[in-house]
Amino acid sequence: MGLAAKYSAESVENKWYSYWMEHGYFHSEVDEREPYTIVIPPPNVTGVLHMGHMLNNTLQDVLIRRARLRGYNALWVPGTDHASIATEAKVVDKLKKEGIEKHDISREEFIDHAWEWTHKHGGIILEQLKKLGASCDWDRTKFTMDDDLSESVIKVFVDLYKKGKIYRGYRMVNWDPEAKTTLSDEEVFYEEKQGNLYHLKYQIEGSNDFLIIATTRPETILGDTAICINPEDERYTHLKGKKAIVPICNRVIPIIEDDYVTMEFGTGCLKVTPAHDENDKILGDKHNLEVIDIFHDDATLNSFGLHYEGMDRFEARKEIVKELKRMDVVDKIEQHTNKVGTSERTGAVIEPKLSDQWFLKMKELAQPALDAVLQKDVNLVPEKFVNTYRHWMENVRDWNISRQLWWGHQIPAYYYGEGKDDFVVAESKEEALVLAREKSGDSQLKAADLTQDPDVLDTWFSSWLWPMSVFNGILDPDNKEIKYYYPTNDLVTAPEILFFWVARMIIAGFEYRGEKPFENVYLTGIVRDKQRRKMSKSLGNSPDPIALMQEYGADGVRVGMLLSSPAGNDLMFDVDLCKQGSGFVNKIWNAYRLIDGWEVAEDKQPSEAATMAINWYKHKFNKTLVEIEDHFGKYRISDALMATYKLVWDDFCSWLLEMVKPAYGEPIDGTTYNGIIEILEDNLKILHPFVPFVSEEIWQHLKERTSKEALIISQWPEAGDFDAKTIRDFEFASEVISGIRTIRKEKNISFKEQISLSVINNEKSSESFDPVIVKLGNLSQLNYVSQAMEGALTFRVKSNEYFVPVAGAINVEEEIAKIQEELNYTEGFLKSVQKKLSNDRFVNNAPEQVVNMERNKEADALAKIETLKASLASLK
Repeated sequence: MGLAAKYSAESVENKWYSYWMEHGYFHSEVDEREPYTIVIPPPNVTGVLHMGHMLNNTLQDVLIRRARLRGYNALWVPGTDHASIATEAKVVDKLKKEGIEKHDISREEFIDHAWEWTHKHGGIILEQLKKLGASCDWDRTKFTMDDDLSESVIKVFVDLYKKGKIYRGYRMVNWDPEAKTTLSDEEVFYEEKQGNLYHLKYQIEGSNDFLIIATTRPETILGDTAICINPEDERYTHLKGKKAIVPICNRVIPIIEDDYVTMEFGTGCLKVTPAHDENDKILGDKHNLEVIDIFHDDATLNSFGLHYEGMDRFEARKEIVKELKRMDVVDKIEQHTNKVGTSERTGAVIEPKLSDQWFLKMKELAQPALDAVLQKDVNLVPEKFVNTYRHWMENVRDWNISRQLWWGHQIPAYYYGEGKDDFVVAESKEEALVLAREKSGDSQLKAADLTQDPDVLDTWFSSWLWPMSVFNGILDPDNKEIKYYYPTNDLVTAPEILFFWVARMIIAGFEYRGEKPFENVYLTGIVRDKQRRKMSKSLGNSPDPIALMQEYGADGVRVGMLLSSPAGNDLMFDVDLCKQGSGFVNKIWNAYRLIDGWEVAEDKQPSEAATMAINWYKHKFNKTLVEIEDHFGKYRISDALMATYKLVWDDFCSWLLEMVKPAYGEPIDGTTYNGIIEILEDNLKILHPFVPFVSEEIWQHLKERTSKEALIISQWPEAGDFDAKTIRDFEFASEVISGIRTIRKEKNISFKEQISLSVINNEKSSESFDPVIVKLGNLSQLNYVSQAMEGALTFRVKSNEYFVPVAGAINVEEEIAKIQEELNYTEGFLKSVQKKLSNDRFVNNAPEQVVNMERNKEADALAKIETLKASLASLK
């Protein structure tokens, strides 16, 4: 295979992804090896790849590829979620454009349209993940509406109902008027919004007196059924037992007494609207108040809205305020900030609504899942999320699991009569008929007499079973796959679904398998732009991941994403990071091109410098590998990448290859060449999880490989011993080489021209790397001397003094003047730094890192002054 001069990401990526797929490297079957399993957080079936997916799935692919290299039976299960609310909204919108309204067609017809939509759009995101290099076992792709997964959901619902954990209740719920369905408490976000507080006058029946109530929602007065005062409030003793008249609708309502109303809050008079406020509903039940719901399901006003019927709630509010002003019942209007609940799904303002819904009792179910995290049976990374998790689990409320939608898992409850308890819950209609005949005592009941509950289950009620249902662990709890792959190892997901999904999966795991579903939960940060704004379509600040990969290559984008994504901390994404990632890929490619271009002389003896260089790199590799392993063990994936990046870029490309590179036109000896290839292979193994494509391409170029020798299934290197002194000695030598290069550059001495170097070895530093210094410094000789050389240029490494004789090569007077000028500047700079450090207010009040920075500046300036003075002394 010829080696291309320029790395072509697109052709390389397509070639090797097809090769990996063709040879089934991503596929896993139960065997004798230890499994390593990840289940994908299933993206919405309607979705397309966004930057959050890119980060999340890159992290998962890094973990799974590394596990595969470490000899585990690695399995990454992919799949998608049916996303009831989002998908239904898209299908409704599509039908509208075709002139079809949802309520004009049957449920069956609508479901057909939804499946059509799913088949058309459902695979898009998974195909996009392949472009990223995601090594999922695509043979195992699952969808939450697959027959077996659907059966699992229904089986669990029936089981929990039989256990008394699921109940039907008439409750105040969160209503999304845009999606026209209820939401669980966790799907409601509260935002602070600026609004108004309206003080309104209610006339006292039979008199000209009035009382004043304050409300942020004047439209709801049309649903008022009482005014409440505190029985101890002396201001309102005269109102006890009286009635008030609601403006506009002129409804006469009782004035009730309850210590629920605090005398200090507002005006001390509270309007009670039991249909539109949870606390008002409690008051209403206690005092037997009428319940008047003024809204249709889409939050337009119904017939109780009188002449505002059919008007949107916010439009009605404006018009009602105008009418109240005309009636002269507005006492005053104040600006007021309050928390407004909005739908996590549609962004619509939530309406509290009384409704018959299905609920799951959570308190008891949640306890084992809470203990598992607190006792570190399940590890949350980073740990800061443990407190958030505990707070939520200790205060968990019953989960409203029913949704007023058609797309999803229809609730398996069947009604056979008019009474509110005339229903049965069963896995099939046939079973339901048997139960209904039994419960009703009517043996003549027919299947046609049964009506299934029209609601579907909350989408999370299917995905909370995901780590079990993908292995058929609900329907066949003793099958070999669930017993082998479960519990899974790592879950990589976003903190915002810690409760929606993670906590509920842990709950389900303990309920249905008596154990945790995974060992570790790696919580990624949110991808933000440089201005710290969350990336979103509406802001237009989110790049298209596919376009990024086309420009910078999948490997480049993967590196770019990971360069700044510490676990649980937000990623400040910048396209320049992908550029940097692409630069890294090109650096690796060009390094290999250099090696590939060497002619090898098998009988040539290796140089002393090359032998030392290879020995040093092996020690440095082993030391870095220990660091990389430690980072992976602590889920510091970006740190693991950075350690790999520095090793390959700095130590391998910038130092090692320079140290072993043969002279121009000369061949390299066989021993050194083979050593470099061995090192390169180890480098490729640790690079592979991060940059799978370029690493496989180079690996396959190195020699002819069989399909059993592909990099993707090779073996992760073992970390051997390393000698810290060898590593330190080279670091010292590298500083000497940098000093020589600086002098060459500053004095315009050609790198092809040999120079001599003398050193006063005050540090007693090792001479072991002298052959390397001689080669990379292009020295004619390296002498150890006991006193300073006159007429030489000087530099220092720690306390060692180095001299480059330059007699005749420079104008001594000009050089002295130049150094004196730099010395004067540096001494002035030192004074300003020391002045700052002598200021107690600065030292005591400035952040520690700022003070340390100033101290570092002081130390650097002192060292520079010493070097400059030594240079002056040698020239005078």
